[in-house]
Amino acid sequence: QAQLLESRGGQVQAGASLRLSCGASGDSLSRFRVGWFRQAQGKERDFVATVGRSGGFTYYADSVKGRFTISRDNAKNTVYLQMNSLKSEDTGGYYCAARMGSSGYYTYNSDKDYDYWGQGTQVTVSS
Repeated sequence: QAQLLESRGGQVQAGASLRLSCGASGDSLSRFRVGWFRQAQGKERDFVATVGRSGGFTYYADSVKGRFTISRDNAKNTVYLQMNSLKSEDTGGYYCAARMGSSGYYTYNSDKDYDYWGQGTQVTVSS
């Protein structure tokens, strides 16, 4: 059973960049489709991005397309979320999630699609 752990987030100014990572213990992350979600205070958890098991397929929410990049290094058992041109509306708790048994080109953009979750890490963007 995979246990996911996100790297520490942080507080940055609008326009800055930040990279989050998601590591796994207990299993090889290469077996899983991995996604990132975020949750602003008082709001529902929203999909951010997902990456296929080989890293060849990626899919993004419209709100982050062109600014965020999801990638993975299976040799390091890690998935990354590079966030550029951050905006105040990107503020929230960021969670990585994983699922097995994925179809390569399906979007899996619902939190119901994922079986394993990290504890989350806070990202705060001030304007």
